[in-house]
Amino acid sequence: MKVPIYLNKSNPIGYFYLMILVTGGTGLVGSHLLYQLAKSGENIRASYRKKDSINKVEEVFGYYTDTPSTLLQRITWVKADISDISSLIPLFEGIELVYHCAALISFSPKDYTALVQANVEGTANIVNLSLEHQVKKLCYVSSIAAIGPSSKGKVTTEENEWKDTNVSVYGLTKHEAELEVWRGSQEGLQVVVVNPGVILGPGFWHTGSGTFFKYASKEKKSYFPGGTGFVSIHDVVGAMVKLMKSNISREQFILVNENLTYKELFQKMASELQVSAPSKPIPFWLLEIAWRTDWLKSNLLGKRRKLTKNMVKGLYYQETYSNKKIKDAIDFEFEDLDKAIKFCCSILTNRTLSS
Repeated sequence: MKVPIYLNKSNPIGYFYLMILVTGGTGLVGSHLLYQLAKSGENIRASYRKKDSINKVEEVFGYYTDTPSTLLQRITWVKADISDISSLIPLFEGIELVYHCAALISFSPKDYTALVQANVEGTANIVNLSLEHQVKKLCYVSSIAAIGPSSKGKVTTEENEWKDTNVSVYGLTKHEAELEVWRGSQEGLQVVVVNPGVILGPGFWHTGSGTFFKYASKEKKSYFPGGTGFVSIHDVVGAMVKLMKSNISREQFILVNENLTYKELFQKMASELQVSAPSKPIPFWLLEIAWRTDWLKSNLLGKRRKLTKNMVKGLYYQETYSNKKIKDAIDFEFEDLDKAIKFCCSILTNRTLSS
């Protein structure tokens, strides 16, 4: 971020750039945020856990530029684990702005301890070090899972009453992580929290929404009932950067462009991929059997949970989220979600053809 230097109140005599830290720089949000910041000429430091994961960042950069390695040179990489505070200390030297994107994503109750360590304790570490190093502002990437379940037939806002019933272990730990951020704000740290819906973005085809694109590409016959809020990765990153440049603090914002059923989402994906769209809803009775079978496999065979009871409950109806607050706060305009889906599908298609 470019900050003017003044001799008097009206005429800047030069500029200096704030040093920015991005945690979780090798994930979907982190990699796209790094591209946006590097393209803008920012001074950036980013954390990683495995060296090979930096290759994924270069791949993501390559979706948008022919010279990804040039932009990567703007980033100073530091190996760190957010649950290990000693490894985080070198990250914070000279840092003035922090984007906290690092998180563990799992909906398996067996991973609860690991989720607490990464999402809750890790966020507490980031907040504590931000306070210690007098960071100017922190942006925390949360989730609509931390807002709580949407009530049937009602539009959910940032004022939604939190209830920990029928909440995934992921959503529970993201909510607890938010409490750490709000604790930091009470101790003097300037913060903003964003709660994205399901983020649609390219590059991570085996996790998150990437699995939806892969599912649609295989011309599956069935679709999930219900629906939720969706947003493009470009809108998530754009809103984060704009909020950090604003005077807004101690506020959270739902980032959802459109509320779609899964049927509508798969139809859009299938159209762009030029394949047949799923045409049959998965019956609720089958989903109830499926999560119980998944539970048995997990307990008897040690398999990783893919479907939980709370996940199935969330598929019973259309969840609806409001984006009014972010629109009003920074005059934010969301991009056409169909355009974002088309972009992701084109990258997936090119990747499939070249492999």
